[in-house]
Amino acid sequence: MATDLTITMEDRPGSLAKLGETIGKAGINIEGACAVTGGGKGEIHILVPDAAAARSALKAAGITVTTEREVLVVDAKDRPGELGRVSRKLADAGVNIQLFYISTGMKFVFGVDDAKKAKSAV
Repeated sequence: MATDLTITMEDRPGSLAKLGETIGKAGINIEGACAVTGGGKGEIHILVPDAAAARSALKAAGITVTTEREVLVVDAKDRPGELGRVSRKLADAGVNIQLFYISTGMKFVFGVDDAKKAKSAV
């Protein structure tokens, strides 16, 4: 499975730029991401091919990875109903989706409560 890193930063101009520049300078490609803000903070999720290298680069820049988790990355078609079709398979297998975003190349990224069930469901 792939790795999603969660980073919490101040909600202010330049925070996301700093994160992106740090990862880019380290030669790491961000394959998927999402971010939301609230209460003066931003929670950013990034999908990276090398979690250890990303963590190291971020730490050197003073950016803390708050959580790390394995995520299920599913090839998806860019068409109406695709999210419903794939997430229904997970639901029918009894898997709870705790995180969702779309990555580059039209891939669905799911953080789930049961990775084994999720892998066999899709």
